[in-house]
Amino acid sequence: MTHVLHRSLQKKPPTAVSGSGIYLIDSEGKRYLDASGGAAVSCLGHAYPDVLAAMHAQIDKLAYAHTSFFTTDVAEELAERLVTDAPPGLDHVYFVSGGSEAMEAAMKMARQYFVEIGQPQRKHFIARRQSYHGNTLGALAVGGNAWRKAPFSPILIDATHVSPCYAYREKQPDETDFAYGQRLAKELEDAIISLGENAVIAFVAETIGGATAGVLTPVPGYFKAVREVCDRYGVLLILDEVMCGMGRTGTLHACTYENTVPDLLAIAKGLGGGYQPIGAVLASQSIVQAMRAGSGFFQHGHTYLGHPVACAAALAVQNVIRDNHLLEQVRTRGDQLNSALLQSFKNSQQAGDHLGDIRGRGLFWGIELVQEQNTKKPFDPQFQLHSRIKREAMLRGLMVYPMGGTVDGRYGDHVLLAPPFITSESQIHDIASLLVASIDAAIQSL
Repeated sequence: MTHVLHRSLQKKPPTAVSGSGIYLIDSEGKRYLDASGGAAVSCLGHAYPDVLAAMHAQIDKLAYAHTSFFTTDVAEELAERLVTDAPPGLDHVYFVSGGSEAMEAAMKMARQYFVEIGQPQRKHFIARRQSYHGNTLGALAVGGNAWRKAPFSPILIDATHVSPCYAYREKQPDETDFAYGQRLAKELEDAIISLGENAVIAFVAETIGGATAGVLTPVPGYFKAVREVCDRYGVLLILDEVMCGMGRTGTLHACTYENTVPDLLAIAKGLGGGYQPIGAVLASQSIVQAMRAGSGFFQHGHTYLGHPVACAAALAVQNVIRDNHLLEQVRTRGDQLNSALLQSFKNSQQAGDHLGDIRGRGLFWGIELVQEQNTKKPFDPQFQLHSRIKREAMLRGLMVYPMGGTVDGRYGDHVLLAPPFITSESQIHDIASLLVASIDAAIQSL
């Protein structure tokens, strides 16, 4: 009997009692290799001493102060650090408690910007199919996952959705990467024109598609073309790096790899590594200046903005990443993980025959599984292959992040991997071999 409203109302999950490095331990003493960082959160694994020490020190000084009365040294220091490391032009930080809050704040900031500069007619958001931007109502509305939105559709704002950058399924056989990216940018431009050239607030996109579509990496030139379209029509570009940012792909911000600077950038997960709930919006100078010169404030707020202990944890996490050169290690381990996955699938005929695509960057990888490789036909959703894989992986002491509905919200199965940045080379091979064994068992159970 439990009084906790768990994610599944049909069974109680194992009870986690401790964590060390890249492992979690349950109440029965079983160890689980955390190959997904929970939901791409635990970038430094568990119980990292430097982070725990920073949290203890902050608690001893000040645990909480409401931001309508005070700022704190640790919030100021963290903001300074984030701006120093941010893409050029993003020079203000708005702290929140997680990714959904960050996206909600970014959307409201974008709308207020246009109100402040005398363009209140702008009211539309454009995003992409099979995107995920959070579970609060605004973020859910902009997100493009039909299954998540369906029960709540009557209370969601309208948003327009264009195609994702999903080369495995949607790039034409005779189409180059560049031409594919240009075609998608033209689709965005057509959507802006259809809604009204002066009616769109922002285009919202995950720099690398996350949990819903299984790590969709953009083709070269795609975001450059998107940025040009947005600039042409005065549309803001909001990039969601809640899952793919803060070092996960081998650079602190995933958009750095794309040579694209957004107007608003949402971060969370790897910002604090799970040690405390924290997220943030990095905002461009032009947006902040418009609010400063107009109403003089951002019309938004939450109780736990800039929480001192959360800021202390996040600052410590970022210090560890910098001081231990972990971004370089993420790139190295990412190459090793890609190779290990390919080899493990090659060695296993059962799983190998159903491998559709392996895609990713750094320590952020997605494996899409198909019933037929030649046609890319997905498994029937009734099999719930992704759930079977998770169950088999947990039996083997492996935590991964499988999901269904990869293709269109209903069909398709993938597994997301996002191991901690501190993962060793031998542990990388353990992840690959355990995952493929889990997939083998799941397919055999169909």
